[in-house]
Amino acid sequence: MAEGDLRLGIDVGGTNTDAVVLDQADAILAKAKVPTTPDVTSGIAAVIEAVLEQATVDRAEITRAMLGTTHATNAILERRGLRRVAVLRLGAPATLAIRPLFGWPEDLRRAVSSGEAVVQGGIEFDGRELSPFDTDGVARFLASVEGRAQAVAITSVFAPVSAEHELAAEELVRKELGDIPVSLSHQVGSVGLLERENATVLNAALIDVARDVAGAVDDAFAGQGLSPITFFAQNDGTLMAMDYARRYPVLTIGSGAANSIRGAAYLTKRSDALVVDVGGTSTDIGVLVNGFPRESSLGVDIGGVRTNFRMPDLVTMALGGGTVVRSLDGQARVGPESVGHRLREVALVFGGRTATLTDSAVASGRAALGDRQTTGPAGDLLLAGLELADAMLADGVDRVKTSREDRPLIAVGGGSILVPEELPGVSEVHRPEHFDVANAIGAAIALVSGEVDRIFHLGPGGRQAVVEEASDEAIERAVGAGADPAAVEIVEVEEIPLAYLTQPAVRIRLKAAGPLAWERAAEGGG
Repeated sequence: MAEGDLRLGIDVGGTNTDAVVLDQADAILAKAKVPTTPDVTSGIAAVIEAVLEQATVDRAEITRAMLGTTHATNAILERRGLRRVAVLRLGAPATLAIRPLFGWPEDLRRAVSSGEAVVQGGIEFDGRELSPFDTDGVARFLASVEGRAQAVAITSVFAPVSAEHELAAEELVRKELGDIPVSLSHQVGSVGLLERENATVLNAALIDVARDVAGAVDDAFAGQGLSPITFFAQNDGTLMAMDYARRYPVLTIGSGAANSIRGAAYLTKRSDALVVDVGGTSTDIGVLVNGFPRESSLGVDIGGVRTNFRMPDLVTMALGGGTVVRSLDGQARVGPESVGHRLREVALVFGGRTATLTDSAVASGRAALGDRQTTGPAGDLLLAGLELADAMLADGVDRVKTSREDRPLIAVGGGSILVPEELPGVSEVHRPEHFDVANAIGAAIALVSGEVDRIFHLGPGGRQAVVEEASDEAIERAVGAGADPAAVEIVEVEEIPLAYLTQPAVRIRLKAAGPLAWERAAEGGG
């Protein structure tokens, strides 16, 4: 990285969009926070302008930008900007009992699906063919969706064991439909057919969203006289290059929480702790393990669709600085309604008429914002609401812990003034400097990663051979996402032996991570 190179980290939240400028030593030169706008993109442009007003640097020195965005999540939730996808499953006759997109909300299915089919193909867990690959069946399906499909999602039974049939189907797509985006399940999800299929379809549907975001971000940078190399934050707390993000936009879902956890690690220099990120609308409680977010081992629901691609293991609750506090039948009630980015317009301490948890924090003395005297008439209600919020936080902490031992907790996010100094199950509460923009910091300091989650059969080389194979594959994926090949390291290995099989097998989850390949990215290859 050349002298003078600076990084711009941006994270888009449900209430606020944050930005920071960091120098080569990771020192924070400037930070800014603006309300997230309905179209999201204009909020990004506003926060860039705000943070650059504070940073006394030459704009040409900002050579890299890292973005954590909610665009993909919002597109799914709002059913907008999604491509029509031809959904192909290779698994007949074994998987005919449950059709593709089973359990999807009907409106989302109508918005996404241009046709679905299950044809012969797929692999057994031991690598043998489940059934022969049906070339003619795939060709007939592709002919039936020609002119309607804008992308193709291909899922094969046990593709994480062997991707042979998925790759064969992709060749047919290129032959029959030409240059159309194709998502393959072995590149998106892990073991678990239906959840992996769902994640692959969502990835295919989000292709335009990724391209539109990339274009809008480039326009926002150009409008501010910037021309940085841009990276997107992934949902495991690492980065991916722009081209990689265009191919795998589904990996940006959940990146905000992962950024906050990584930012908490950076600000406290801790590698293992609980992290609570309190925003204006919601609270995420996660776990920092070896410097990265602990990943969920269960399927994750996104917009009503069950998936199994990597996501941070979180407890999320409708609790934030803008959460409304009201009386119901003489009892205090907290949320789930929130005033969101209108907090400074409607909260009591800012001259408004809506009681919020920010008002509760001010009334209790936890925070010094606005005019505390305005909370007087609602004092009892506000204190009762804060007591309920404390109980919700304590319950969330208990749910993410895996042992009874007290753990340190790092409080970040603009609404973390709500977190009390003492919580059950917490040994100490850390409130680092710059806690309010931990998410943008997490994006700016992130590494680049590649991950493998596959079933391997133990051959003559035994365990060591399959671990080396998985390591090589993870490193290759990290380099493909933009990492420096000379500095990538294996940071996480999990082995799960599979019992009751005729041949010894093991499921390996392995992650490689490393710093950005800056020189390669600067040349346009990132």
